[in-house]
Amino acid sequence: MQVKTGHWARIATVGQAHWFFGNLCEAVVDVPRLTGGRSAGLLVPGSPARYFLPAAPATIGATALALTGSWRDGGDRRAIVTAAAGTAVATGITVHLVRSVNLPLLTEQPDQVRREELAKKWHRANLVRLALLLARFAFRRATTDRR
Repeated sequence: MQVKTGHWARIATVGQAHWFFGNLCEAVVDVPRLTGGRSAGLLVPGSPARYFLPAAPATIGATALALTGSWRDGGDRRAIVTAAAGTAVATGITVHLVRSVNLPLLTEQPDQVRREELAKKWHRANLVRLALLLARFAFRRATTDRR
């Protein structure tokens, strides 16, 4: 049985909302500064990986399937490309931050000066990521067919 594009779109929307609000919450409570100095490990209590890692494959997969299905169904090509590009860039930022900020904070036990540098880097990139994800929601809302 083939699952319709709308089902994937709903799963993707929930996953992207989790992604957006999770990163917004991390920014508000300043997780990079809270994470540094804790016991080392990628999956230790307090690590963001514990709540993002399980949802990431479903979010990215459902987004790809929804956009592919919309493309095949003759959906608005510009909207599809914009959504795909925004999601791809936000994913790239996430990968970059995990490698260059999260892993050092969670595995190296950096000193206070290095933790501050990493936290500033995370907040700057996270702001861009949040803007991309928010624009994705706004764009979807603006291009949704209203009957």
